[in-house]
Amino acid sequence: MDFLPDMRYAELQITSNFSFLRGASHPEELAHQAAELGYSAIAITDRNTLAGIVRGYMAAKTNGLRILPACRLELLDGPALLAYPTDKDAYARLSGLLTVGNLRAEKGECHLYKADVYEYAKGMKLVVAPAPVLNEGYELTNSFREAVTEYKEAFGADLYL
Repeated sequence: MDFLPDMRYAELQITSNFSFLRGASHPEELAHQAAELGYSAIAITDRNTLAGIVRGYMAAKTNGLRILPACRLELLDGPALLAYPTDKDAYARLSGLLTVGNLRAEKGECHLYKADVYEYAKGMKLVVAPAPVLNEGYELTNSFREAVTEYKEAFGADLYL
């Protein structure tokens, strides 16, 4: 019995082995597995890099899968954001943002701040990444809530929670 007929699913946060010490699978493996599971699309959201996108795109294409270019922006002064460029110009801005962060740091690191994202965010859809910690009552911390409020004011309709 098929419980999920014609289900269309897109995984919007996948970390590949290009997020060192975080993801284990190659982008090609992720695309193949997503196609096997019947997903319609995946977004590879490696941490402060777009390095897995090209391999993921090629594998997705051969597996009849759509890939959404994206990136997880780990910020030094605020909660992480998932960034999804909506066009080529926004993709170029995201690449520029990552270059700024890479130039500030040692090789293999990327130092990004909220102000950087505010400057480069035009044309991107942003999602606040889940909070890394909760308070003793298993609720969001006040600092996380305040940061989300700031993001809402800065990004408006382009921010998703």
